Amino acid sequence: VQLVESGGGLVQAGGSLSVSCAVSGFNFDEYAVGWFRQAPGKEREGISCISTSDGSTYYADSVKGRFTISRDKAKNMVTLQMNSLKHEDTAVYYCAVDLPAVCSGIAGNHDVPYWGQGTQVTVSS
Repeated sequence: VQLVESGGGLVQAGGSLSVSCAVSGFNFDEYAVGWFRQAPGKEREGISCISTSDGSTYYADSVKGRFTISRDKAKNMVTLQMNSLKHEDTAVYYCAVDLPAVCSGIAGNHDVPYWGQGTQVTVSS
């Protein structure tokens, strides 16, 4: 089982970034994959998720309308496109996989069994 994140970086407020997660070790349609983030001094937040089974998605209110999660079955990859970024989006973003292919765990900010290494997203104001 491996989750490899890419993307992130530094952007000005109002700009866009994307983070991607390449997942291996699972059958593609049997898990949910999403993103948590954690900023210094703040609690971890589950912000988005997609089911590889039926494509259903979840977005936290804090990112709804600005972030879009998508899946690429051929590459076993999930991408979070982040637009209209705000300074408060600054955090370490973690890819996570939950079983089965439902987003309730990530949406509920529960512990999930598989995590990526984290990637920094910094939005300058």
